[in-house]
Amino acid sequence: MTRKVLVSGGTSGIGAGIAQAFRDRGDSVIAVGLAGPELDAAAKDPAFRDIDLQPLDVSDQQAVDAFAAALTQLDVLVNCAGMIRRLAEYEMPTFLKVLDVNLAGTMRLCVACKDLLAERGGAIVNTASMLSFFGGPLVPAYSASKGGVMQLTKSLAIAWAKEGIRVNAVAPGWIATPLTQALQDDAARSQVILDRTPMARWGTPADVAKAVLFLSSDQADFITGAILPVDGGYAAM
Repeated sequence: MTRKVLVSGGTSGIGAGIAQAFRDRGDSVIAVGLAGPELDAAAKDPAFRDIDLQPLDVSDQQAVDAFAAALTQLDVLVNCAGMIRRLAEYEMPTFLKVLDVNLAGTMRLCVACKDLLAERGGAIVNTASMLSFFGGPLVPAYSASKGGVMQLTKSLAIAWAKEGIRVNAVAPGWIATPLTQALQDDAARSQVILDRTPMARWGTPADVAKAVLFLSSDQADFITGAILPVDGGYAAM
């Protein structure tokens, strides 16, 4: 059965890998991202064939509400939109912006899409992080937002189970994307990461996508409120 899937942050990195995996499974996929160069590049990339690419700023409540109101069906919502600003996050305007996108943006889409998901017995998969479990001194806002996503996932899972909506999250570790390219290119820093990762490699967006496909599938129909690490064992060390 073809499902309707919405992936926020689906125009690059982990979100793109997730959107493409659903497409390859045969689902009808909408991938949203900020209007601009990234979305324009995705529109020209053959890797996004048969994916409906649309602009959406998850920090804009009015835009999110209007976008959701235009949908007629939704089976799966994947919240993957996010930002990180490292040391700049110690400045309050930046701190609040990261929280607004990563945490509040996740909540906005969940609430806006709730009724459609309830009609279909749908599933939500949020994107937490290994930093949901421990702190990141260079990224206080990102860490706080991902800790919040973990608790939000559990709270919505409890609240919406009676309506047939399952809510889970993946917690990616070190994934090879443009966001981590500088670390990948730094041999010394990359080796530190690999030395702590039992599986001794960087993850890929496809690794995360496989977990998302599982959590959104009938095979996980008795799983809700779970936070599934996809980190090669990094958090177990």
